[in-house]
Amino acid sequence: MKLLLIEDDPSISEPLADGLRRSGFEVAAAATAASGLEQAGQADLVLLDLGLPDLDGAEVCRRIRSTSTVPIIVVSARGEEIDRVMLLESGADDYLVKPFGTRELIARVRAVMRRVGDGDHETVRDFGSLRIDLDAHRAHLGGEELDLTPKEFDLLTHLSSAPGSIHRRRDILEAVWDEHWYGPSKTLDVHVASLRRKLGDPGWIETVRGVGYRFVDGR
Repeated sequence: MKLLLIEDDPSISEPLADGLRRSGFEVAAAATAASGLEQAGQADLVLLDLGLPDLDGAEVCRRIRSTSTVPIIVVSARGEEIDRVMLLESGADDYLVKPFGTRELIARVRAVMRRVGDGDHETVRDFGSLRIDLDAHRAHLGGEELDLTPKEFDLLTHLSSAPGSIHRRRDILEAVWDEHWYGPSKTLDVHVASLRRKLGDPGWIETVRGVGYRFVDGR
């Protein structure tokens, strides 16, 4: 998969590109909006910073979207809700606020590509004795089907989308429940506890204290 990173600060773009390459991505870099717009057509996904020297990132997003359906993830230090709403309305597929970890970014990239369809048509995930059939909406452990509720299956699907990566509580609630979820976050803890019981080993889902949860492959 080829990613285009449009970022003018080399202290950010260089280590980020290195981390993405180590994870198996092909990465092209652009330090200006003009260069990014030229290269966007050859990318499978665009990582777009807002603070570019020659053109505001929101305008870059609009211009890319006017001619292409390539997925766009905005990576920016601007965290205000108005920026997020504006960019999503401008055609961005996701928004990640700096600072962030490479693993979190990779998880977002994979999630966006699954939503838009990356051509791989993933239908089954195998993790040792655990098999998750996305099309059939079923999960089997050691050949036995797990009796999961719809939300438990969605939670398992979300956590297993990026094994080893940390999934933040708010991101999980928005992805599994609703992007406008305002209910108690304890709902998540209750579902995780139930899912752990049904998996038979709490080690499948690690708690990252104060942050969220991590799915552990290879149990």
